[in-house]
Amino acid sequence: MNLIKPSLFCLALVSSAAFAEDCAIPEVPTLPDGATAGEPEMLAGQTAVRAYQAANTSYRVCLDEKMEPAEQAALGDESDPALANAVATLNNQYNASVAAEEEIAVKFNTELRAYKAANPG
Repeated sequence: MNLIKPSLFCLALVSSAAFAEDCAIPEVPTLPDGATAGEPEMLAGQTAVRAYQAANTSYRVCLDEKMEPAEQAALGDESDPALANAVATLNNQYNASVAAEEEIAVKFNTELRAYKAANPG
């Protein structure tokens, strides 16, 4: 019985439908072209980036909530590679979320510098 519960948990955990319903990956915002955008477009871009960051934070909280039970299940059944794979998948998704958030921030800052260069003063 102890082997069945972690295996069933893992099956539910790695189901793509379960991920889609429980932890929605935020949509990456479209950034304005800083060289040609006006102030309203840049402010809208900034708002979109902040909303994306907030959505990514919520996404990672959702992943964290799945991570602890997955890790506990994997510890209880070290011989089941599916459990280890589920933990690795959650870690990879978490790390990809952080990397995507950092990337969009860098891109927005690049566009902001272009905006400032095109609109001195």
